[in-house]
Amino acid sequence: MSRLYLSAAHKSSGKTTISIGLCAALREHKGVIVQPFKKGPDYIDPLWLGAAAQRPCHNLDIFMEGADANLQVFSSAMAGADIGLIEGNKGLFDGLSVDGSDSNAAMAELLQTPVVLVIDTRGITRGIAPLLHGYATFSSAIDIAGVIFNQVGGERHEGKLRQAVEHYTDIPVIGSIGRDPALEIDERHLGLMPSNEHRQAKKVIRQISDTVMQNVDLDALMSIAATAPELSGGYKERSRVSADIRIGIPRDAAFGFYYTGDLDALRRAGAELVFFDALRDRRLPHVDGLFIGGGFPESSMQALEDNCSMRSQIAEFIEKGNPVYAECGGLMYLCRSLSWNGKLCHMAGIIPADVKMMPRPQGRGYVQVEETEIHPWPHTDKQGGEIPAHEFHYSKLENVDGPLKFAYRVNRGFGVDGRNDGIVYKNTLASYTHLRDVEGHHWTQRFVNFVRTCTRAPSRLY
Repeated sequence: MSRLYLSAAHKSSGKTTISIGLCAALREHKGVIVQPFKKGPDYIDPLWLGAAAQRPCHNLDIFMEGADANLQVFSSAMAGADIGLIEGNKGLFDGLSVDGSDSNAAMAELLQTPVVLVIDTRGITRGIAPLLHGYATFSSAIDIAGVIFNQVGGERHEGKLRQAVEHYTDIPVIGSIGRDPALEIDERHLGLMPSNEHRQAKKVIRQISDTVMQNVDLDALMSIAATAPELSGGYKERSRVSADIRIGIPRDAAFGFYYTGDLDALRRAGAELVFFDALRDRRLPHVDGLFIGGGFPESSMQALEDNCSMRSQIAEFIEKGNPVYAECGGLMYLCRSLSWNGKLCHMAGIIPADVKMMPRPQGRGYVQVEETEIHPWPHTDKQGGEIPAHEFHYSKLENVDGPLKFAYRVNRGFGVDGRNDGIVYKNTLASYTHLRDVEGHHWTQRFVNFVRTCTRAPSRLY
């Protein structure tokens, strides 16, 4: 099971761009099947990594699920792949806990995976040697097996860097990539623009791939990956229920934030997933429930407003008591209006509030929520306890009419108002909190069971 872990000394070092290029270059030029992974609660990078590898990217997360679950996710996703590429988040040793138990290094240790560091070399020459020496000796459990220079200023700069690394360390230099504005993917307030929205995504991926192929030693990289030992434990066959309900999921430029593992879990729980386009499709497909994920509805708000037919049908679907789960962007879509950059557009009008985009994040990072007594979904796991999740939103609710009913108390994070999240209306749950289907909280099974219960109700339109 060949695999490597691409990390860095700090965030914004260029590891996502290089990971995208490696996925595509290994696939196109070495003919190997690459399985990409992303550590942390990220939707955008996995879209790009999956597009580059032409294989769905899976998320790994120590904070939200335990060691055994991460091993299971990794081993299961690796079935049929030749090499696994894990892209870390932030720096190698960064994490919430001071002991590093949720860091990239901890994940690399758990998966027994050699690490290749991407170093942003702007403003540094000989100083790269003590930096790499410190990272290599900080933890004996981590194998830093190579380094890739990024943002190199030219041949002279590269020569100084190589000389320092080769003289003071035993870490091989695997590649050197120069400064090139053409390699930059459009930036947004939530990070990299999603590949499902980027009109030139294929062109960008190919350009990055060509640059990586020309400047990174792919054979050396594959040799490093091949040193990873066999993993103990891991893959277990998961039970699957025959599909007996249909869940509609908008997947378009406005709504694209869905975890591969969660979609798989919905299918295993007995749901047929019916994807549609909330921007262009005029009719809601025949479904038993809806899952409206996050994304960038503000960037497509005019198209969402213009599609009056879809907005009215989703509102009618909800008013009839059909089950809906909406996360972040989905919550925004269900409100009365959405305003951004001085422009206001009407949304579905189910939640009695207006959404306003703000210049700074209103909620960001991991959260801990606890369910209230009005949470609509039946339990399949043990009752009570905190649920680990995450949020990242620049929007807030304004002009709220009347008291709202909430499914969650927020113990860590912000949610809707700093104390509560998960607006409940009829059989709809809309939340800024993003859930992941993890051991101890299989939300997908709970939602599917809830949809089944609701399908027994009479007078259903869809």
